[in-house]
Amino acid sequence: MISTATMKATISRKQLVELIGRIQSVVAPKPAIPALGNLLIEAANDELIISVTDLTISMRIFMDATVDAEGAIALPARRSFQLLRELTTSDLTIECGAAEIAHIHAGSSQFKMNGMHKSEFPDFPDMGEGKAFCLKSKELHEMLSKTSFACARDDSRHVLNGLLMEIANGNLTFIGTDGKRLAKIFAPLPDSTDFTTKMILPLKAVEEMNKILDLDEEAKLTIYDDRVALEVGHATLITKLIAGDFPDVERVIPAQDQAKKIILHREELMTLLRQTALFTSDTVNSVRLHFSDGEVELFAASGEIGEGKVSMPADYHGEKIEVAFNPHVLLNILRHLSGETFTFSLIDAFNPGLLTGKSNALFVVMPMRLN
Repeated sequence: MISTATMKATISRKQLVELIGRIQSVVAPKPAIPALGNLLIEAANDELIISVTDLTISMRIFMDATVDAEGAIALPARRSFQLLRELTTSDLTIECGAAEIAHIHAGSSQFKMNGMHKSEFPDFPDMGEGKAFCLKSKELHEMLSKTSFACARDDSRHVLNGLLMEIANGNLTFIGTDGKRLAKIFAPLPDSTDFTTKMILPLKAVEEMNKILDLDEEAKLTIYDDRVALEVGHATLITKLIAGDFPDVERVIPAQDQAKKIILHREELMTLLRQTALFTSDTVNSVRLHFSDGEVELFAASGEIGEGKVSMPADYHGEKIEVAFNPHVLLNILRHLSGETFTFSLIDAFNPGLLTGKSNALFVVMPMRLN
């Protein structure tokens, strides 16, 4: 059992700054409870353990240390990180006694920082038995990145402020949507993953997961009834879930057999969208795409700005299609597509468009009214 009467540990400053930099954004800028503005430092068994929480997301990092006395103290998170980042020594020593004051020694420099007792810091969530599986960090990072951008932020429909995570039929699926766009990606799981579940991860938790995913490490996800844990390298993250029912998004994904398929060059379309987007405004924020044999024409006009018309080749042969999209929403999707070219599947001007590239990801964009 760790004693808080004394503590003394010597650690690598560079590694400490790197690890704290991965987790310090969990701490709220103005926490409602003072203790949540702190990080808990524990020294034991030749390790330094640092924990932070906002009561929804809890994170813990481990690093090697020379521990002369085991103990713990909670220190102001942002001020501690700012100080450590400004120091120039290779190693530093953190020492504290019963008065809850940390003495930080860095070469000839010495600092004293007031802290609080470990008992005032919230307990780290229980890491009991759950349903676990492993996958490559690089793969998980790609799945989270290609879907979380489509999640809503501060939407009154709180379930849209999170990322749907589903395990079924041996696949791991993530879906994000804000009602204007949708991103979905899946990957097969190990054969031993034979359970089914569906849960909504808070967007902030997803963003924090991506920060700690070391692409060379294996990631372990553990599923509990009311939370999810991610363990990778020296870091552990546990997040509570968003309660509620995620909308049935499958019905907005266009049926492939009804859609007309157009193959386009991704970078070229992005360039033309950026050009025509300059001729949109807050009141007229759409770009019209007119598809005809071998070509797509983009057009945008605003009475207060002017108009722009550009065109590019398109691998398409069929009846003409005209549809309008918000250029910024479409650009955001194109940035997350993989491959030099992609397939744009369209039914008509009133149904969503489907974009697919070289990965297992698919993206849906809602059309705007043709004026």
